[in-house]
Amino acid sequence: MSATPAIRYHIQPAHPGAHLFRVRCEVAVPAAEGQLFRLPAWIPGSYMIRDFARHVVVARAAAGGRAVALTKLDKDTWQCAPCAGPLSFEWEVHAWDLSVRGAHLDTTHAYFNGSSVFPAVVGQEHLPCAVTIALPDGEGWKHWRVATSLPRAGALPWSAGDYAAADYEELIDHPVEMGEFLLGEFEACGVPHAVAITGRVRVDLERLCRDLKTVCEHHIRFFGEPAPMARYLFLVTAVGEGYGGLEHRASTSLLCGRDDLPRSGEPGDGYRTFLGLCSHEYFHAWNVKRIRPAAFVPCDLGREAYTRLLWVFEGFTSYYDDLALVRSGLIDEAGYLKMLGETATRVWRGPGRLRQSLAESSFDAWNKFYKPDANTPNAVVSYYTKGALVALALDLALRRASAGARSLDDVMRALWARYGRSADGVPEDGIEPLVAELAGQDFGAFFARHVHGVEDAPLAELLPDVGLRFNLRPAESGSDNGGRPGTRSEPRADLGLRTQVADGELRVSHVLDGGPAQAAGIAAGDVLVALEGLRVQPRGFDRQLDALRPGECVHLHVFRRDELLVFALTLAAAPADTVFISVDGDAADAVVQRRRTWLSGG
Repeated sequence: MSATPAIRYHIQPAHPGAHLFRVRCEVAVPAAEGQLFRLPAWIPGSYMIRDFARHVVVARAAAGGRAVALTKLDKDTWQCAPCAGPLSFEWEVHAWDLSVRGAHLDTTHAYFNGSSVFPAVVGQEHLPCAVTIALPDGEGWKHWRVATSLPRAGALPWSAGDYAAADYEELIDHPVEMGEFLLGEFEACGVPHAVAITGRVRVDLERLCRDLKTVCEHHIRFFGEPAPMARYLFLVTAVGEGYGGLEHRASTSLLCGRDDLPRSGEPGDGYRTFLGLCSHEYFHAWNVKRIRPAAFVPCDLGREAYTRLLWVFEGFTSYYDDLALVRSGLIDEAGYLKMLGETATRVWRGPGRLRQSLAESSFDAWNKFYKPDANTPNAVVSYYTKGALVALALDLALRRASAGARSLDDVMRALWARYGRSADGVPEDGIEPLVAELAGQDFGAFFARHVHGVEDAPLAELLPDVGLRFNLRPAESGSDNGGRPGTRSEPRADLGLRTQVADGELRVSHVLDGGPAQAAGIAAGDVLVALEGLRVQPRGFDRQLDALRPGECVHLHVFRRDELLVFALTLAAAPADTVFISVDGDAADAVVQRRRTWLSGG
């Protein structure tokens, strides 16, 4: 009995200067009623409809050397006229999205996620896929290499050629980078790992590989060996300024500022942030790629997949990403507490945390979190950052309730054992009973208040259990990100707005609820022109505010569109919304030991 013929794909950067990929899909046995082809509307891990099909420039089909009529049925679906196989469906895709989600092509490199270039053969998505990745035509491209975690099916390592996937879902879960890149390789718990870095960078590759090995081995041992992948790849694009990551089953795509990568000498905060990003995406290899919400099993990429559990899959991951750095010795306790304070500051500065619950934030990610607007800080809470704080609170609460016998670590390992290894989806109501089972008591009130309700994570109550104190103070400048004690004796003046520099102008990006700017009528998009008769300096506005005092009445001139307006505002005192976590030097030895146990993973 002959094997089922594979769906065959071929992709080539056909015209790098025009940013065009050429993609061909060959179907041995097309549907008798006319084969349908469909491109996903979104990519797993980024919960927004992105309509990748809008980048398709031209599509055509042929069989037996003759053109086959093609009809577009909707925004991302094409139907071929009935024909005998094999059927060839070909299109060109414009690739100019320099992000971790889509495709980007120019004369320096090529990058793509399969969801943005490979059409699904409707009804045959379960069939194996053969993939040929080709270099651009011409001698000038022969030096390009290929980095992907796709299983090789004849291609040499880091080369163009033939690859394979078990089905369409796997095909689109292995992003591809082509071009000239730095390459570092290492093993973690016996599994081959690599990091490919695209961009003009100077990097201490030996240190980066050593630190990534430490992070990866920590996560593998956290869930238990063996690792769930045969090999793993970090794809890094380094630019002037950038930040982002997207998880895949055996790789991750990362975007970072080139200065965030380590060089000789002691790396700064940017490198710690980058390591936290790598840790975050690697933890996702378990938590969301294999431990998945039931709403994603199977995953319909043609429309939104709603779940109220993103606070678990992203929030818990955001908790463990930095915690892994201190547990593995890559940062010290002081560095971790600083990062924790910065995360809490981002949450406490958002009025939306008191209006939207974590469960609602998860459910509404499709049209709120991923589509921010002028009112986002007032209406939306991040299931990443507040989710991380609730994870911390739940961890400490479990340790308290069980006298140290249970923790959130046990919850994660139970999720892996029950849902990750089996590939069953986590039910929408599956987290709370699991926590109660492990704790030996009901945690319903905790979830009602902090997950389904809008109460802040109870850190001030729980952190003393491990000899830490939760502190709030006013911000001292526009660049004050929290995480450390303040130095000012009195609060600074505050306008109750956020700004951004655009085209050399200082624009209002958000007006916060209850602040002087909102009371006066200032709106997002206004260009700040003058404060108290003095021209606003986009890079020096903080200094202008520092010269004023809370309670003063000031006049602010702004341009709204092409109209000059003037507003009178009574300055407020900067609110106490900046967090730092301090060590209680008087804590008992038993309390200090609890902290050591928590931060060591005991």
